Amino acid sequence: MAVVLQANKREDLTKSKTKEVRLAGGVPAVIYGYNVQPKTVAVDSIELLKTVRDEGKNAIISLKVDGGETFQVMLHEYQIDPLKDELVHADFYVVNMSEEMDVEVPLVLEGEARGVKEGGVLQQPLYELGVRAKPNDIPEQITVDISELEVGDSILVSDLKDGKNYEILEDEATTIVTILVPDKEPVEETEEAEEQAEPEVMNEKESEE
Repeated sequence: MAVVLQANKREDLTKSKTKEVRLAGGVPAVIYGYNVQPKTVAVDSIELLKTVRDEGKNAIISLKVDGGETFQVMLHEYQIDPLKDELVHADFYVVNMSEEMDVEVPLVLEGEARGVKEGGVLQQPLYELGVRAKPNDIPEQITVDISELEVGDSILVSDLKDGKNYEILEDEATTIVTILVPDKEPVEETEEAEEQAEPEVMNEKESEE
């Protein structure tokens, strides 16, 4: 079920009005996409951030615009002011609920690998997984259990089973996580090597004198 987010029509697009919207805690936004003409709106900044945090970046949002229109959208892009760390603009893409789409889904590791307990080093080259699914079937995240991994073991994309409602798009040979053999400590210099190095330094000082 899609989460509901309220939006207000934004017809005055002057800089002064846009600034006023932001000062009031709103985010100027655009609605575009499947079977709809682009529309300018504003949404509450805190509510939008809360929605993305709670539901994930691929969440389907029922965007209710004052006046009665409701659009099934995804947050496609957003801009943040790097100085103020505030949302300044958002793009909402209207999706076709009956058509598959390609998205990136977060990969989350679950458990503590046996190999890590034995001193191995966990490496995760892949943090997101490309999948194809209808909007309502897009998983919020894909969880990978690593508790049985020993030192030297890996999990590849081919080890994941496709979900009933989505298709994995990544190359099957791509590594998701591996447990590396711990690095060997560097060999310390021998006393003999140190003795050989010391006269060189002393001779250099003598030549300088």
